[in-house]
Amino acid sequence: MLPPKDAKVLVAMSGGVDSAVAASLLVDQGCECIGLTLRLVPEPGEKSVFEPCCGIEAADDARRVCDALGIPHEVLHAVDRFDRDIIDYFAAEYAAGRTPNPCVRCNRMIKFGALYQRANELGAAYVAMGHYARLERRGARWALRRAVHRPKDQSYVLAPLTQAQLRRAVFPLGAMTKEDVRARAARFDFRVARKRESQELCFVSDRDYARFLETRRVAATPGPILATDGRVLGQHKGLTHYTVGQRRGLGIAAEHPYYVVELDAKRNAVIVGPEEATYCARFETGRLCWGGIPPRDTPFACRTQIRSRHDAVPATVTPLAVPGSRVGARVALDAPQRSVTPGQWAVFYDDDDYVLAAAPILSFEPRAY
Repeated sequence: MLPPKDAKVLVAMSGGVDSAVAASLLVDQGCECIGLTLRLVPEPGEKSVFEPCCGIEAADDARRVCDALGIPHEVLHAVDRFDRDIIDYFAAEYAAGRTPNPCVRCNRMIKFGALYQRANELGAAYVAMGHYARLERRGARWALRRAVHRPKDQSYVLAPLTQAQLRRAVFPLGAMTKEDVRARAARFDFRVARKRESQELCFVSDRDYARFLETRRVAATPGPILATDGRVLGQHKGLTHYTVGQRRGLGIAAEHPYYVVELDAKRNAVIVGPEEATYCARFETGRLCWGGIPPRDTPFACRTQIRSRHDAVPATVTPLAVPGSRVGARVALDAPQRSVTPGQWAVFYDDDDYVLAAAPILSFEPRAY
């Protein structure tokens, strides 16, 4: 779905090929486009671990694309907001023994938060992104749907967007493949057509989360590695070095491999067990973010995705309305799944790939050891 001709659209420009092609499609549609790049990194001269997606190079690349398209471009500084709402949250979740997905939070609070504020100031009716997802109207509600090109689908990280956010959102690439996008960029002679993609967190580009967390004053305090029956098997380097389902790097000599089953922040303990102990069939979530269906208090069947690289599986979601409770729903998976991880998000789809709802995973019911 594209906006009507002459609509004013703020286009988020990351400096990459996807947002460049999204902007070109909207210009061809006849929309009045304004390119905007979020600056989430320190000013020039300051050391940064960020990938180019939100730094100075990104802004320069985005400006060149906008010049080629004949549309204005600006940079929106959101360094402090990103530091407070995303990086502080990331550090706090790890300190609590959870494994967060900051991209989900960033989409809702920064990309569809700060950008919407700027869109209002500019009088733009829509905000466009180069994400691979479809957006459709279903009765009185807006619903995200998986992209046609499933390998690039990004509906999972967009799932918590509100109805107010979706009402003004545009995803021009939802029906395209990555090859289609690069081919179109090459026709425009965009330099970004050959630009590599970043697969890591923009603020931890080397994947050394423990090292990064130390810079945020999250101490990696050693503690016991415990078997599921309570036996002490060794010492860990700090909870920030581990995640549920991890096998390598435990430093345990044993006849059979051990896997991380749970991170117990209260005891500062890493709980490990055989692979079968990492499976569970039931978990609880935080507050539900409703998508293609309105809020309800009755159970519904769906297909549940529990992390960004997970194939959704059949499940039943039972919403809960308990005053004062953090729990938003109980989820029963038809078949136990490996590594249900507190801090990640559960996204609930129907059989036609529409997002019904989403919620953060709070806790899980381990399989009997």
